[in-house]
Amino acid sequence: MSGLALEALETLIARGRRESSPALAAERWLLESFGVERQSDWPASPYCLLADGRASGIVPGEDFWMCADPVHLRLEGSELLLVDGNACAVKIEEAEIVARDVNRHFAGSFTLMPQHPERWYLRLPSAPDMETEPLASVSGRSITAHLPRGPDAIRWQGVANELQMLLHEHPVNTAREARGELAINSLWLWGAGRAAQPQSKPYRLVLANDPLACGLAQASGAQAAPLPENASAWLDRESESGIVLLVLDSLREPSRRADAPAWRDRFIGIDRDWFAPLARALRQHRIGMVTLHLLGPQRTLHVETADTDMRRFWRRGKPLATWAAGKED
Repeated sequence: MSGLALEALETLIARGRRESSPALAAERWLLESFGVERQSDWPASPYCLLADGRASGIVPGEDFWMCADPVHLRLEGSELLLVDGNACAVKIEEAEIVARDVNRHFAGSFTLMPQHPERWYLRLPSAPDMETEPLASVSGRSITAHLPRGPDAIRWQGVANELQMLLHEHPVNTAREARGELAINSLWLWGAGRAAQPQSKPYRLVLANDPLACGLAQASGAQAAPLPENASAWLDRESESGIVLLVLDSLREPSRRADAPAWRDRFIGIDRDWFAPLARALRQHRIGMVTLHLLGPQRTLHVETADTDMRRFWRRGKPLATWAAGKED
């Protein structure tokens, strides 16, 4: 973050009230904010499916589900690094062919159901008793420290190994490698559970491209819509009152690719397109408050900035790295 100029975000942080909490995966934060309790695992999959399954008419119902996202595992030294489906550019036709053969092989154990080229789901007879980590937390990293934990972890690691053997010489992968593309040589299993009614409806509207956020909004009875191009586009047409959740997660892609220049450019764009218009709207009293939940690798920073706080001109912004390190709490 050194040398990264984020004037609007740094102003919002400086003039608001700040609290910090331990680092938290975005998936868990979303589930907790809607009052969804942990089961054996944090049950992200049925809510992601609620959003992804709308086109096909598949709903979570009373079944147990688990995310089974296509990935490429690459051996580097003694470590297996995970490359997610976004980088693999998986086609839905490939997903359907792989699912057909996986379901034939594992008939009676589970059913693999791709609902998006990069997001596949397992329908299960029961939820495994284990804790997993979301794909976004592992992408671009060694999987060693992120494997499932719990009583059923060994059994499901065996399932993952069997899936890898099945995929190793699968015709889809043979064709992909012949085209110079990454093989889909594993599935990342995470977020198992059954859908439950969220215990709270914290937002009137959720603007997000993330399927979990959209699915939770739908389950809670809130409105959901794709994230607009920028805050000005939303503010210019916004007329209703109530709390709105904006999920600004575009840093995930360059982060998992370890593309530092793209990450910096993307962050500068977020500051310009989102935080600057929101800060301006606070000054103009068009909105009453902005609450930020900044989910970092070391900690989560929560900031609440009201329109009247913007008068506190003497509270000058500091580099985001200072706040992220907890040096100015």
